[in-house]
Amino acid sequence: MRFFITSTGTGIGKSFITAGMVRQAKEMKQSVAAYKPVISGFDPAHVEDSDTGRILNSLEWPATPENIKRVSPWRYLAPLAPSMAARQEKMTLDFHALVAYCQSVLQRREEAVLIESVGGVMVPLNDRHCVLDWIEALHIPTLLVVGTYLGSISHTLTALTVLQMRHIPVHSVIVNESENSSVSLEKTVDELKRWTDLPLIPVTRRIAEDRLGMPELRQLLQVS
Repeated sequence: MRFFITSTGTGIGKSFITAGMVRQAKEMKQSVAAYKPVISGFDPAHVEDSDTGRILNSLEWPATPENIKRVSPWRYLAPLAPSMAARQEKMTLDFHALVAYCQSVLQRREEAVLIESVGGVMVPLNDRHCVLDWIEALHIPTLLVVGTYLGSISHTLTALTVLQMRHIPVHSVIVNESENSSVSLEKTVDELKRWTDLPLIPVTRRIAEDRLGMPELRQLLQVS
């Protein structure tokens, strides 16, 4: 199975979900690989605190320069949209090279291959392309990670609308409980059920030590 993991925005929990899926795949004795090809706000002095570092940790791959490049070939220092972060470094993200890289990793032999996006579905990658174009180019099912914070319903429905306008297949919506949210996970899921027929997978918030187990995501990795 192959999934593209995207979200309604930054800080919603994509890497938390990606790492959780990797660990679940390992528990199920499946071979798995995961990638976050584009990352901004990447500090090479603190790899362990980055999304790339979290994915490497879940894969049990050491954070060597080779593995960092393998998981995240396009890395930018500034915590900005990739288009802005690259411009600040006097660079431009090559969209066609990005798509070609992703197509190559999707051909790997692992039973599960996960590609995690940067930011939300409309984040600019360069002056002409955004994450939505990237998803469309890969032709694989999408997992949309959303939160439970106040305003998440509107952001979720907006993201689903633009994905559906491009005829991008959304496999499931993963409702990841937001920290200190004034809206409960249960109420968020209940409201979304009124607006979409897509499968909704609620994920309760966990402390760091509990991230090894995420049985809610097991259903995504089960081969029918």
